[in-house]
Amino acid sequence: MSELLVRYRAFLLAARRRSPLTAEVYLREAGLLESWLAERGLAPQSCTSADLVGYLVWRQSGAAAPRDSEGQSPALSRKTMARVVSSVHALFKFLRLEGLRADDPSALIETPKQERRLPEVLPPEEIDRFLAAIDADGPRGLRDRALFELIYSCGLRISEASALTFDQLFLDERVIRVFGKRKKERLVPFGEEAAIWLRRYLDEGRPALAKGARSDRVFLNHAGKGLSRKGIWKRFDLVRQAAGVEAKVHTFRHSFATHLLAGGADLRTVQELLGHSDISTTQIYTHIDSESLGDYHREFFPRK
Repeated sequence: MSELLVRYRAFLLAARRRSPLTAEVYLREAGLLESWLAERGLAPQSCTSADLVGYLVWRQSGAAAPRDSEGQSPALSRKTMARVVSSVHALFKFLRLEGLRADDPSALIETPKQERRLPEVLPPEEIDRFLAAIDADGPRGLRDRALFELIYSCGLRISEASALTFDQLFLDERVIRVFGKRKKERLVPFGEEAAIWLRRYLDEGRPALAKGARSDRVFLNHAGKGLSRKGIWKRFDLVRQAAGVEAKVHTFRHSFATHLLAGGADLRTVQELLGHSDISTTQIYTHIDSESLGDYHREFFPRK
């Protein structure tokens, strides 16, 4: 890592208070830009707006992305390009604040507008089918059932579930303390079903996984260490296939929010439970399919 990127990393973590995962994304993008410029005898401290446009065209082509089975690099999506442009803006803001540049060559580069797609949501019966497909006879099965019950019951991000420690878990009160993006803290209650499986996992499953090792993480892998995000993805995919359900781990978070709103929860409450800073982010979950709208209209509209 170059000296510039070392300074940038410290700035992201200390001054901007970005999470390590977010900082990693910004650093990876900054490293790609720095390398691209270096190949042309340039540097972030001296490049022009035209240089940045050339870089973004290169990134848009997918040249830095992994090649497919035919050796082709797919063009980046609008969402990915928005993230790339955002990272470029962040880097040059840092350079100005640190006195490494007097101008900002990225100032006139606009972030691509994204089409806001509705999140994928599972109906309750598919959530039930997924959870029922977990073989809870052994330690790993008990862990998986407790883990995915909790993710759905609390609307957790995968990183939040992976990082959960015992000082964040209040089992008797059925509440967890979650540290989300930018270390924003929130208290989230969970249901009786999640509590039942958590107790079983902690009593019967976790001691077998711990193997005498000490860890403050609630969910452990087979080696007695904290279960990683990648580990959660793998376990989810195995269960998903067994259940015949098309979903991602994050679909449970979307489903949690949508089911709460459908059950009568107000938007502000769901915003707090999800840890959203802006309520407009939560509003995307207020979508209701046309079939449900018809049902509600027939049930509640006074003139049948």
